[in-house]
Amino acid sequence: MSQHYQYRFLRHAPRDGSTMQMRPTRFERLHIDLWLLFLLLLTALVGLITLYSASAQDWGMVIRQAISFAVGLLVMLTLAQIPPRIYQGFSPWFYSMGVGLLLVVMLIGEVRMGAQRWIDIPGFGSVQPSEFMKLGMPMMIAWYFANRILPPSIPAVIGALMLILMPVVLIAEQPDLGTSLVVMSTGVFVLFLAGLRWWKIGLFAGAVAAVIPIMWQFVMHDYQKRRVLTLFNPEADALGSGWNIIQSKIAIGSGGWFGKGYLNGTQSHLHFLPEGHTDFVIAAFTEEFGFFGLCLLMLLYMLIILRAFQIAYNTYDSYGRLLAGAIALSFFVYVFVNMGMVGGILPVVGVPLPFISYGGTAIITLMAALGLLMSIKTHR
Repeated sequence: MSQHYQYRFLRHAPRDGSTMQMRPTRFERLHIDLWLLFLLLLTALVGLITLYSASAQDWGMVIRQAISFAVGLLVMLTLAQIPPRIYQGFSPWFYSMGVGLLLVVMLIGEVRMGAQRWIDIPGFGSVQPSEFMKLGMPMMIAWYFANRILPPSIPAVIGALMLILMPVVLIAEQPDLGTSLVVMSTGVFVLFLAGLRWWKIGLFAGAVAAVIPIMWQFVMHDYQKRRVLTLFNPEADALGSGWNIIQSKIAIGSGGWFGKGYLNGTQSHLHFLPEGHTDFVIAAFTEEFGFFGLCLLMLLYMLIILRAFQIAYNTYDSYGRLLAGAIALSFFVYVFVNMGMVGGILPVVGVPLPFISYGGTAIITLMAALGLLMSIKTHR
């Protein structure tokens, strides 16, 4: 996106929304965006069909996923009823609550598989506070820039970077590199959409590049370093850290143009493909539906992202526009990182494929983000 398009994104519409007032449709009066709802339900259906095969026809897992979709749908429709101005006022409190919970995780968090990411709440279950920051971060940075002169000045950019780095460092320390990168990207996207000059973006990219050797030496854990090294040569440890990537490539390649057919995949059904129903579900999907099926799924994702951008572009106030644009780009990051990880062009990180990978927390978080988009779209 050039500086010209950044400017158009920020400035194209009147701030008071006084022009071209249109009578709301029945769905808009219910604060539902019909296109987003349709695309979401279609993608969810594809996810449930894929999960049934990837989980070795485990109906219990499919039912739990369907329940997660139902809960997420309720959350989405509830959030859509609340005007964006309420979210704008609540953003600093939500962000502060998220940072506070991340600090609590450091002190008394529950440890699972060597990672301290959860808070155990008696009678309720475990909560992963880092998931809150996937929404709290863009909401906070959008609030920070909403009433400032745009494009932002250097002091404003520095203040935003401090707000971004605080939770990112806390999440990376758990350790959870994948989530920390996703959370950081949501904040950086708001910076970009706020009209950040390209020379400032270059300066930021240079600073990040300079910090990478320090992170490699002092911050990253041994298993994270192995994942990066495995990316360049997975065959060096074919039965260990390189196993997932090698098997996922075999599954994707064996699918060919049109796949082996539904329920006829071998890599996931014979358990050659670890996590075939979660992070690596796209490999199981492509094995059965082929390159053609993968293109149709990517088309669904592209339509969701384009609809989110359309909502952002047609929003009058800065807060709603920045938040909607950041949600659209964050959705793209989910898809790109997961597919890149499975395809062997990015290191293996725990980023699920939206609405396809098994997991209730990610589904509810993503559907909550779509609820924010519907709120921004239908409240004028």
